Amino acid sequence: MAKITAAITGVYGWVPETILSNADLEKMVDTTDEWILTRTGIRERRILRGEGKGTSVIGANAVRGLLKKTNTNPDSIELLICATTTPDMQFPATANIICEEVGLKHAWGFDLNAACSGFLYALATAARMIESGAHRRIIVVGADKMSSIIDYTDRTTCVLFGDGGGAVLLEPNTHGLGILDAIMYSDGSGRVHLHQKAGGSAMPASKETVEKRLHYVYQEGQAVYKFAVSRMADVGYEIMTKNGLTPDDIAYLVPHQANKRIIDATRQKMSLPEHKVMINIERYGNTTNGTIPLCLWEWERKLHAGDNLILCAFGGGFTWGAIYMKWSYNS
Repeated sequence: MAKITAAITGVYGWVPETILSNADLEKMVDTTDEWILTRTGIRERRILRGEGKGTSVIGANAVRGLLKKTNTNPDSIELLICATTTPDMQFPATANIICEEVGLKHAWGFDLNAACSGFLYALATAARMIESGAHRRIIVVGADKMSSIIDYTDRTTCVLFGDGGGAVLLEPNTHGLGILDAIMYSDGSGRVHLHQKAGGSAMPASKETVEKRLHYVYQEGQAVYKFAVSRMADVGYEIMTKNGLTPDDIAYLVPHQANKRIIDATRQKMSLPEHKVMINIERYGNTTNGTIPLCLWEWERKLHAGDNLILCAFGGGFTWGAIYMKWSYNS
C-alpha cells in the first residue's frame, strides 16, 4: 500500500484594504522611510479597520476564497486549525468562529498559538491527522490582526507588523507529493525577550495594566534578532541536509517574513540564490501566522507539481521550525 502524505491542494490569501505606509508612520513616531526599509525591508503593511472586526474576519475571507477557488463543498471539510496569536477573544476559539461564518457544518476546529511559527506547527499537526487516515480534508488557516496588540507610539515595534493571512487545503496523496518532513523546536527561556505582558492568567487585565500599556507586544529587538538569525537559518539547513537536498534541488525557500536581514541569513546558510526565495515583506510587513500562506498564495502560479519547497519560521517563545514538501499541483 502506498504511503499517505498530506498535500496542499489549494491556497488563498487575504489582506485588508487599508495601507499603512512608512510615510504614514513618519507622522506618528520618530522614524523615517529609509530607517525602516534599511533595517527591516518593509515599505508598507495592511491594517484591518472597523469596530468589532477581529482575526476571524481575515480567516473567514481566506477560507471563503479557498473553497470557491478549489470548488470544494464546505460539508466535506472535517477539521479547521487556525494558527493565530491574536484570537478574536480568549474563548471560543477563532477556528470555531470561522467555521460558523463560512458554513463548515461538519468540521471541528481549534486554535494553535506558537507565535510566528504557528502556521508551520499547524501544518505539521494537520499532516499527521491525514497520514493517520483520521481525516481526508483539512483547512489550515494562518491569520493575525497584529494591529490589535501593537503600540503605535513605540517606533521599535509599530513599524514591523501588519494584518493579513491565508488558508490552505490539505488532502491525502499517494504519489510522493506533499509534506515529507517537519522539524519543530521551542525554548521557553526566550519568552523574556518577546511577549505580551498582560492579558493572560498570570497578569489579568486591570485598570493598572491598561494604564501601563502592558497589553502590547514587548520585544527586545537585538536579542530576538540574534536568536532568529541563528535558529531559522540552522533549522532550514538541517531539514535540507537531513533529506539529502542540495541548493540545486530546491525550487523555493518560503521563509517567515519577519525581517529581510533574517531571511537573507537563512538563504545564505542554505547557499540559495535570491531568486529562489519568496519575499513579500516589503508590502505586508510581518503578519505573524499569515506570512507563509501569503507567500504561497502569491507564488502559486510559479509552482509546479514536484517542486521542492522548504518552509521556515521563527517566533516568540521562542519557537522555530521547518517543513520540507513537494508541491502537489500545477496552477
